[in-house]
Amino acid sequence: MLRRVLLGLGIVIGVLLVAVVGVVVGDSQAFEMAGDVTNVEYPAADGTTLVGYLAQPEAASEPRPAVLMVHEWWGLNAEIAEMADILAEQGYVVLAPDTYRGRVATTVPGALALRISADKARVDSDIQAAFDHLASLPNVDPTRIAVMGFCYGGGVALRHGVANAEIVATINLYGDTIDDPTDFGALLTNGRPVLGVFGAEDAQIPVSEANAFDAALDAAGIPNEVTIYPGVGHAFVNPHTIDEGAARDAWAQITAFLADNLSG
Repeated sequence: MLRRVLLGLGIVIGVLLVAVVGVVVGDSQAFEMAGDVTNVEYPAADGTTLVGYLAQPEAASEPRPAVLMVHEWWGLNAEIAEMADILAEQGYVVLAPDTYRGRVATTVPGALALRISADKARVDSDIQAAFDHLASLPNVDPTRIAVMGFCYGGGVALRHGVANAEIVATINLYGDTIDDPTDFGALLTNGRPVLGVFGAEDAQIPVSEANAFDAALDAAGIPNEVTIYPGVGHAFVNPHTIDEGAARDAWAQITAFLADNLSG
């Protein structure tokens, strides 16, 4: 037993060392800059200038519903910007905030380094700043804003839905979950719905965790849809997959969920 514990501890320490080296080195092979895809700036609570990618639909005569879209553990890269553009084509103003404050990973060790070094309280504050900016835009209806996220961003999106009572709908794509029915914060009182999208072959968020999330939402009386798609693993929804198979079905579920909950 002790041998297994020591082995497991050694693996964890090894992974952390690799991650730390990735942060310290931070060379062009491990990281890019989020500024390569960003097109909007707004202030953080601490006065830092934050950046994001804003995708907008064609001009409309009235304010539009909007979506905060939180990136994967890689950071705010071109793939998330493309997802924002795809969603904006459906009539939403979409803001993809940069929660890593400028860095984008291009390797797994780099992504792990960014994720474990991102302070949750600071990230949550930056997401609130992104919401405030999005809600202030003249072409956005501030009463119709949803939050969604992929992987790391799914957990961030869920935390924001729990913290911000003004969020109308929350979508967690294979991100960290909640299994205690008493830990859903604002969702316990505002009756806002939650959508969870998971893969049956996901080693990071196993089926047991997705099922526990579903059960906790049900026990809390929160309207929800939690779907576990067969035959797919982690991060199966992206711009290159949403035209076929499980990713197509998941994207259709996401867009239907948004339409149902953000319609005027």
